[in-house]
Amino acid sequence: MKSEELGQDAADMATPSRSSRNKKEKKQKSAVRELLEVVVVALALAVFIKTCIAGNYWIPSASMEPTIETNDKVIVTHFSYWFQEPQRGDVIVFKYPEDPKKDYIKRCIGLPGETVEFKDSCLYINGVLVDEPYLPEELEFEDYGPVTVPENSYFMCGDNRNHSADSRVWGFLPDELIIGKAQVIYWPFARWTTL
Repeated sequence: MKSEELGQDAADMATPSRSSRNKKEKKQKSAVRELLEVVVVALALAVFIKTCIAGNYWIPSASMEPTIETNDKVIVTHFSYWFQEPQRGDVIVFKYPEDPKKDYIKRCIGLPGETVEFKDSCLYINGVLVDEPYLPEELEFEDYGPVTVPENSYFMCGDNRNHSADSRVWGFLPDELIIGKAQVIYWPFARWTTL
């Protein structure tokens, strides 16, 4: 009787040991699975944010100086034009019309239906002089136009007009090529500012 009881006790002692091993394996598997789920969700959120909400862009040229300098980094909101149209003066990132694999950044100067003209280094919209306080002081550039901006298109210019390949060179920007509105220069930190 005692040996049977001992055998029974030994079996009982072995059972919890197997079950605790299974629990540990399940905990390890669930921890790995949980980590994998967190990584997948984080990646999906990152892709969604980068595609639909906002992105950061490095500016490799001087075409927007002095507003944006070479090597500045900017944050661009992709949703800015979901509920409203671009406005004159907005700094916009878009796909370059002659090579949509490249991204460009310029200022919106002319809106659909407007007549744009540069005369004596000044901007005229529909024959009315437009103040451009963002331009470099004493900037002189060639006359251009007048041209009328087609529907669903925009006239884009760099602030550094003498060093900018813009709508004066490649024509109007179709609205389907717009990526978003540049909101903030975030790097270098000393130049942090809203646009």
